[in-house]
Amino acid sequence: MLYLTRVEHFNAAHKLFNPKWDRVRNEEVFGKCANENWHGHNYELYITVKGNPDPDTGFLFDAKKLSNLIKDHVVEKLDHKNLNIDVEFLQGKMCSTENLAIAIWEQLVPHLPHGVALHCVKLYETPRIYVEYFG
Repeated sequence: MLYLTRVEHFNAAHKLFNPKWDRVRNEEVFGKCANENWHGHNYELYITVKGNPDPDTGFLFDAKKLSNLIKDHVVEKLDHKNLNIDVEFLQGKMCSTENLAIAIWEQLVPHLPHGVALHCVKLYETPRIYVEYFG
């Protein structure tokens, strides 16, 4: 089994706020991330696929095609957006980095070719905070 990782980048704003709670409770749980005026991150996205190289090309999956797939189905929908308001596939969800990684997985899986499986979505919110989702 071979693993191929492509790294992409996007910027987005969000707010962590549970509408079932009052402002005080939200601030206790989410701190500055509950800011009424939102806040943003420069996200680094690592997408790892797995499979076996094609005997004719030697590729597991063409890295440029993987990049285009990620850009078309994820980055273009997230970059310079408000995750809570602008992103259809996040509607009704808490816009945590954890939920964002799961949603990115769900956006990519249907578009991978036969013989290529999604192995991991690794999403850096900051240089020191990241999540990994393995489906």
